[in-house]
Amino acid sequence: MLFWVRRVYVPVDLRRKSNNEDIMSRVQATKGSTPVEPGTGKPGPLKRAAAGLGAVGAGLWALPAEAHVKWFAPYIVDAAPQPISATLTNVWFWTGIGLVLAFFLATLAVERMTLGRAVQSGLDRVSAPLWSRSDDFMRASIGGFFVAIFAVGGIYLTPDLKTDYEVISWAQLLIAMCVFSRRTMPIAAAGIITLWVVALREYDLFHLLDYLALGIGVAAYLVMASSNDEKWRARRFLALRWGIAIALMWSSLEKFAYPDWFHPLVEEKPFLTFGMPRDVFIPMAGVAEFTMGFGLLWTPLVRRLSALALLVIFFTAVYPFGRIDLVGHALIMAVLFLVAADPCREAKAVAVKMPNVLPRFGSLASVPAGLAVALVVLVSGYWGLHGVFYGPEGGARQPIELTTHSHSKEYPHGPQAKPQIDHGHH
Repeated sequence: MLFWVRRVYVPVDLRRKSNNEDIMSRVQATKGSTPVEPGTGKPGPLKRAAAGLGAVGAGLWALPAEAHVKWFAPYIVDAAPQPISATLTNVWFWTGIGLVLAFFLATLAVERMTLGRAVQSGLDRVSAPLWSRSDDFMRASIGGFFVAIFAVGGIYLTPDLKTDYEVISWAQLLIAMCVFSRRTMPIAAAGIITLWVVALREYDLFHLLDYLALGIGVAAYLVMASSNDEKWRARRFLALRWGIAIALMWSSLEKFAYPDWFHPLVEEKPFLTFGMPRDVFIPMAGVAEFTMGFGLLWTPLVRRLSALALLVIFFTAVYPFGRIDLVGHALIMAVLFLVAADPCREAKAVAVKMPNVLPRFGSLASVPAGLAVALVVLVSGYWGLHGVFYGPEGGARQPIELTTHSHSKEYPHGPQAKPQIDHGHH
């Protein structure tokens, strides 16, 4: 996702991989079943049922659920992902899917009732002041975000993409300045896309895909909001909603592809699992993140409740991870505020006509069908593109541990010394 959360940074380049073991320790990609934690036995039937019923709810409150694990724990960018069959045979994955489907179907049923209309009317009244100044709010949020990352300095769009070029920071300040005039908003949009493209000189394309969807969504918003064509202007918030939805769904796949990446974080902060076994919590958190992103594209009440749930998660994360977490998530949260405030009752996710072979959007049958399509498309894209870039067995080179923070009591899995950046380019 665009763009950052709290961490202590070490300049790391996904292409500039050093062979110096004193700088970065080598680790091997782990495959197969995950190790059983000490003292963790098989839960009985009642405990399994309780964990199943509570897992999605706990996933909604999972503090790291909406952040890239790359920002918190060691990772190997070109390691072979866990086979998708491991997820498809995981009972907790399907338990989460079943509970989410039940929630979505219940929400759709309520949405058609007097109660659903009353809930929406109440949300309209509460959010009316924000929605009446929605464009001012969004532009101020975008401008504030780029001022913040200008102040951090030495990064492309997100602090885990380090750069030595000072001009990049000044370009981001220029973007912030351009968002406050309709005439210059397209320049800001072009600047966002240009920074992403320039980052390709130093970082792998597959890694940069994490930041593409929301970047395009924000750039599209700026272009559409500056347009004099009302048809395009009317779609500006739809572009934002699609950007954040795809970003959330894409980032959630890390929990299925690389569950081992999350082990150091869970071991350091065991309260994140709410008492659930690690190997139960991780797939359930992945389901929660994916489905909340999916929910942002659905009917009015579903998307508003999904946005509110995500906002609760982000605000809850501020206490354990610090106030910088609030700053880092500000842009994403700004979009979620607008999704929750949007009074539109039109029940459609896209601005184009869908094929007649698909269930009518908003019907009960459309929920499992839509979720299945989203899973197939994004899972195929994630695993397929990884295979294209790195091959079926991952990178041919000896993998080296990459991290975005240094060793400390708070992050004991970090490297002992900061790597020296090679100023040459490959």
